[in-house]
Amino acid sequence: MFLGHYNSIGPVWAWSAYQPDPKSPWTLQKAGHLYRRAAWGASWSELQTALKQGPTATIDQLLAGGSGIEAFKNNAAKLAEPLAEGADDQRLRAWWLYVILNSPHPLQERLTLFWHNHFATSYAKVQNVGSMYRQNQLFREHSLGKFDKLLHGVSEDPAMLVWLDTIVNKKNKPNENYARELMELFSLGVGNYTEQDIRQAARAFTGWGIKNEQYHYNQDEHDDGEKTVLGKTSVFGGHDIVSRCLDQPACARFITKKMIRYFISETLMPDDALIEPLANRFRDSQYDVKQLVSTILRSNLFFSPEAYRAKVKAPVEFAVSIVHMLEGRVDSIQLADMLDPLGQRLFAPPSVKGWDGGPNWLNSTTMLLRHNLSLALTSTEDRRFYNRCDPARIVKKHVSGPDASLDQTTQFLVDLFLQGDIPAATRGKIALRSTQLQQQKYAAYWSRDFINDFQTRAIAHLILTLPEFQLA
Repeated sequence: MFLGHYNSIGPVWAWSAYQPDPKSPWTLQKAGHLYRRAAWGASWSELQTALKQGPTATIDQLLAGGSGIEAFKNNAAKLAEPLAEGADDQRLRAWWLYVILNSPHPLQERLTLFWHNHFATSYAKVQNVGSMYRQNQLFREHSLGKFDKLLHGVSEDPAMLVWLDTIVNKKNKPNENYARELMELFSLGVGNYTEQDIRQAARAFTGWGIKNEQYHYNQDEHDDGEKTVLGKTSVFGGHDIVSRCLDQPACARFITKKMIRYFISETLMPDDALIEPLANRFRDSQYDVKQLVSTILRSNLFFSPEAYRAKVKAPVEFAVSIVHMLEGRVDSIQLADMLDPLGQRLFAPPSVKGWDGGPNWLNSTTMLLRHNLSLALTSTEDRRFYNRCDPARIVKKHVSGPDASLDQTTQFLVDLFLQGDIPAATRGKIALRSTQLQQQKYAAYWSRDFINDFQTRAIAHLILTLPEFQLA
């Protein structure tokens, strides 16, 4: 993983569109990199199609989503109807994981998860499944839309009103929680506002509450006096404060930097010279997230060695990528339960700052749990998943049927999971395990097909436990 600054990289080159050439060709590795960041990994067919289409057409497709989006959206909404009326947050998590696993628009779901972490809100305090579901839909609706609309929308979102105590923010007793996080975590970042700005802004959000599970404004509880916020004085209301934040140059820089870290490298510390041109475009576009994401995904910097495997897969990414690459269909309730101990419980980020992410995802305990999860998904012996995610089936589908040699199988799985790009020492480790499996004695009554399938699953599990597979 790359650690440090990009001071030596010029912004003009960084944000210019990547064009394949003999020095930097469009390869299986670059296609895999794109799908790891803008989707949930790629199936073998998607990798082959991307190789043929090239980067421009592939990114166009990822930004637009696949066919049947509206039909899927309607079906997902119907599945959620009984959940939104109940109090089962476990099934709500499973519902979202089902959407993540099956949506024809994976980039939209990746950004829905990004905004969930950015506006981190937890069911633990909200205690209302319907409100959490509707907030999730808000993130999805604006995931690739305009950030200004999203920021205004989330400010009066009922789940957020509870989460950051806006519902108890009254004119005679202002509560500063939302005003503080609006500036610190949602729009400006530390150093771009004062404590006085927060105190004054809190008064503007007085009277905001909930009625019949929807946003409700109570004029009697609103402080309608003058407030001075971010250098201007007026009888500001809450949405005026949101607009004041959006008007600050710091806002575009803050969101742009976070997007760069999300899509390119979470260990990256970009300097102002690198951020500024992209932030200016973002602001000039009236906060068009799709345009910002498009520029990042098409950029030279995105496809540079500095960005390659420069992120740790979050638990959701890790699990969903395995299922997607193996073209599986698994029970999302069971999968959601297995994600909890890995550290990512959907609808329950640990604090208003969200998940720390990065290297924090990995320790001796979570690595063991990742190994166990990958075994449960691929062994066909775990009762939670059976053979719904079977590597042997995928090998038979894409390699030369049941007659494929173990060497052919191993190479295919390395190409599928890691696009063949692994160090010689790692390849040697896989080869050694392959040799051991070939030399292993099996019971005489086991069929050749059974032995081949067992070997395939063992090699697949080994690859999924490698350090390289933990990186996006």
